[in-house]
Amino acid sequence: MKTAFFFPGQGSQSLQMMAGFDGETIVKQTFDEASDALNQDLWAMITGDNAEIINQTENTQPIMLAAGVAVWRVYQARGGKTPSVLAGHSLGEYTALTVSGCLNFADAVRLVRQRANLMQTAVPQGKGAMAAILGLDDSEVVALCQDAAQGEVVEAVNFNSVGQVVIAGETAAVNRAMEIAKAKGAKRALLLPVSVPSHCALMKPAAEKLVEAFAQTPFRLPEISVIHNADVCSYDNIDKIKDALARQLYSPVRWTETVRKVVADGITQSAECGPGKVLAGLVKRTEKNLPCAALTDITAVEELIANQN
Repeated sequence: MKTAFFFPGQGSQSLQMMAGFDGETIVKQTFDEASDALNQDLWAMITGDNAEIINQTENTQPIMLAAGVAVWRVYQARGGKTPSVLAGHSLGEYTALTVSGCLNFADAVRLVRQRANLMQTAVPQGKGAMAAILGLDDSEVVALCQDAAQGEVVEAVNFNSVGQVVIAGETAAVNRAMEIAKAKGAKRALLLPVSVPSHCALMKPAAEKLVEAFAQTPFRLPEISVIHNADVCSYDNIDKIKDALARQLYSPVRWTETVRKVVADGITQSAECGPGKVLAGLVKRTEKNLPCAALTDITAVEELIANQN
């Protein structure tokens, strides 16, 4: 049985997000490592009562990376079999690369903090937006973005599942695109509560600076294949991995294609490795015959491992 592991990105964070792993010391140890790398207590953030602080991009990204790695370490410690392939949604791609052995955990934590800061400063507050468009074909969303642009930036940036596409760009252009989407019969067109218009052309300046950060970070060849968001390919060349990560910042997340690729490659089982069930839901909508376990607690981890034997 061939398994794929998927790692979530921003949006899956919540207070008490690791409560399903109470008593698993390796989880707290993982967050301690991440906290040491940043000289900031990430564990206190997620176990506190201030949701606003964990929703700040600069905190969300290292928190989600630590959460994904923590769940992975629990899975490994319980004797889970090594998956055939890994993929991560947006930020989750860094978690996948960390798990694959491509990035050292502490280096990855510092890198995603830097990525978050670069993204946050690339576009002034209020100048960018993201919105979810539900119920239209991918091609319709791409076309309506072109109609709505009017010299500004608005692009389809997350192809999440059939009938679910996220757009991003300059606020006015995103608003125009939402109105066109509604007129074309979209089931819903709603603004997302984010401060950064990720994966669109507005992120190119941030990507250029991120390349400089890559040059200061040790990369190794992955021990497990990682499918990249930008081109739905895996690489065994470090320069190509860095290039795919840089392009990811201003290119669409091709998640629907990623899920279809793993099925075409013979994957018969999958798991979302991290808090929440966002990716498990997207997998179900895209490939109904590919089971995807959401590893949100120790019971789910143990059940997945039991099904491997």
